[in-house]
Amino acid sequence: MDNPREADYVIVGAGSAGCAMAYRLSEDGRHSVVVVEYGGSDMGPFIQMPAALSYPMNMRRYDWGYWSEPEPHLGGRRLACPRGKVIGGSSSINGMVYVRGHACDYDHWDEQGATGWAYKDMLPYFERMEHAHGGQEGWRGVDGPLHVTRGARRNPLFDAFIEAGRQAGYQVTEDYNGEKQEGFGAMEMTVWRGRRWSAANAYLKPALRRPNAALRRGLARRVLFEGRRAVGVEYESGGRIESIRARREVILAASSLNSPKILKLSGIGPAAELRRHGIDVVADRPGVGENLQDHLELYLQMECLKPITLYKHLNPISKAIIGAQWLFFRSGHGATNHFESAAFVRSRAGVQYPDIQYHFLPVAIRYDGKAPAKSHGFQAHVGPMRSPSRGDVRLRSADPRDPPVIRFNYMSHERDWEDFRICIRLTREIFGQRAFKPYAGREISPGETVAGDDALDDFIRDAVESAYHPCGTCRMGAANDSMAVVDPQCRVIGVAGLRVADSSIFPRITNGNLNGPSLVTGEKASDHILGRDPLPPSNRRAWIHPDWRTAQR
Repeated sequence: MDNPREADYVIVGAGSAGCAMAYRLSEDGRHSVVVVEYGGSDMGPFIQMPAALSYPMNMRRYDWGYWSEPEPHLGGRRLACPRGKVIGGSSSINGMVYVRGHACDYDHWDEQGATGWAYKDMLPYFERMEHAHGGQEGWRGVDGPLHVTRGARRNPLFDAFIEAGRQAGYQVTEDYNGEKQEGFGAMEMTVWRGRRWSAANAYLKPALRRPNAALRRGLARRVLFEGRRAVGVEYESGGRIESIRARREVILAASSLNSPKILKLSGIGPAAELRRHGIDVVADRPGVGENLQDHLELYLQMECLKPITLYKHLNPISKAIIGAQWLFFRSGHGATNHFESAAFVRSRAGVQYPDIQYHFLPVAIRYDGKAPAKSHGFQAHVGPMRSPSRGDVRLRSADPRDPPVIRFNYMSHERDWEDFRICIRLTREIFGQRAFKPYAGREISPGETVAGDDALDDFIRDAVESAYHPCGTCRMGAANDSMAVVDPQCRVIGVAGLRVADSSIFPRITNGNLNGPSLVTGEKASDHILGRDPLPPSNRRAWIHPDWRTAQR
C-alpha cells in the first residue's frame, strides 16, 4: 500500500479516535485501511518529552491555530483553541492527563439516545484499551496498547494537596479511573518510559507496520458521494487535488471542530447554511456543528514559603540539564507532565457525582508555559465539569482552507458564574488546611482582596481559560432525533457508507480530560464498523457517595 488509490476503509484524521480505528480495523489483516492526515511527523523532543507540553500547542507546525470568535459573556475575549495538526492529533500536543470520565456520564449518553454507550458497555472497552501501571485491581486493563502511568510525586506539595483534601472532609480515592472517581488522589498520565504515549505511538505506528494500512498526507476537502452513499474522500496534497476511494466506508475522525466542517463542505448539515455558501445539500442535518461544549478552568496560585517548586528550574541552564537527562536517559523532570495529584469533588449537596475537577501543579505558571509568577509558588487548576452553555461551529466559507467559525458561548448561564465562584471558595478552603501550613504564603491569584461575588465575577471574566476539551458537534442519538448527527453505531443519519467517530459525537461532555473518552470512542466504533458484536457488558457498579442528596462531601 505504498500509494493506494482505494481501500476498504478511509479514515479522515490521525487523532486519538482515528489512530485507534486504524489499529483495530487493520488488526486481523482482512481489510485495508488508509488514514488521510494533514499534519506531519511527531518526531522531536517538543512532542515526545512530557515536560515540554507547553511548546507544541503553541507551534503552528503542530497546531491548527484556531481561536474562538469574541465571546460576549467574557468581555469580547477570543480564546485559543489548540487542536493537533500532527499524527496523533491532540494526543500529541495535550497535557497527557488520562481520565476515563465518570460512570454516570456514559449512563447519561445512553439515556439521551446513544443506546449501548452506557458505563456497563464502555468499561470493557476501557479495559481492552489500557495497559495501566497502577490503579485499582480488577477495574483496569493491563495488556492494551495505551500505557497509563503515575508520577513519582517526589515533591511534597503533591501529597500536601491530597492530605489537605482529606483534612477538609473530602474522600480520598485509590484510583479515580477505577470504582471511585470522587475524591483526592494520584493523577494518571499517558506517559511510558519517560515518553509521551500518544495515540500515534500507541496505535498508529504499530498499525502502519502492517501491509494493509497506510497514511496519506493531505488536507481533506470533502467526502465524495454517489447519490447518498459516501464512496471516497477528496483531499489536497502538494498543491494537487486528489481522491481516494472507499470500498466499504468513509470514517470522519477529524476532531469536534473539523469533522462538522468537513460534513458541511460535503453537503451534510443545516440546509440554509449550506446553500448560503453555495454547497449542494446531500442531507439536511440541522444538528451538524451545534451542541459545542468545552471545559473552562481557572488557576488559583499561591506563594510557596519553601524553595521546593519548579520555579528554580525555569532558567536556561536548568532547562538544558533537564533536557539532556531526558534525551539520554528518559528520566528526571523532563519525563513527567508534572500533573501528579488531582481531585474530583461535588460542588454542593444534591449533586449526584463530581462536577468539579482539580489539577495540581507545583509551580505558579500558565498552562501554555507563559507568565510564570516571579517567585516560588504552586497552583490548582479548577473548573466545573458540566456547564449548561452551548456553542456552535459554522463554515466561514466554502473554501476548505478557511478555518471554521467557532463560538463557544462560554458563561452564558448564571449557573456557570455560580459554579466558578464555588470553585474559587472551595479551593481557598483546601489551601487553608493544615497540610499546606508549612508551604502556603500569600495568594498570588486572584488575591485575597478579591472576595465578593462581583469581584470574583470580574476575575473570572478576565482570567478563565479553555481547558481545551471541545466536543459534541456531531451529537450521537436516536435515528429519529432531528438534532442527532450519528446513530449509536456512529453512522451519519440520512446517508450511507459514512460514519463519524471522535469527540464530536459526545452527547454531553464527560468529567475530566477528553483524550481517554476519544480513544475509547475509536475502540468501540471499530467493532460497529466491522459488524462485530460489542464486548459483553460489565456488571461492576461505580461508587456514588451514599449521602450525596444531603452532603457536599
